[in-house]
Amino acid sequence: MGEKNNNSIEELHAYVYGSVQGVGFRYFVVQKAHMLALRGYARNDSAGSVEVLAQGPRPALEQLLLFLRQGPSAAQVRDVRVTWTKPNEHLSGFHVRW
Repeated sequence: MGEKNNNSIEELHAYVYGSVQGVGFRYFVVQKAHMLALRGYARNDSAGSVEVLAQGPRPALEQLLLFLRQGPSAAQVRDVRVTWTKPNEHLSGFHVRW
């Protein structure tokens, strides 16, 4: 296999567990995603976690993942479960979903 193309778009699908709802976590994610020029969304999951789906170049997604593991100051992140795939739908912008 040849060298990996750094410009190829990948998809990061993460569930963030811990004290992550009601602490501005989704808006924190949106802010970081905008800074990294990623597309996707963040939303609260009924089980108390935050679901994040982001599309973009792998290096930017890796950076977002570091932010997810850290969270905003009021959050306490216990675990982040991640799946890497190729995008099967094109998303525009990065938003909070309800």
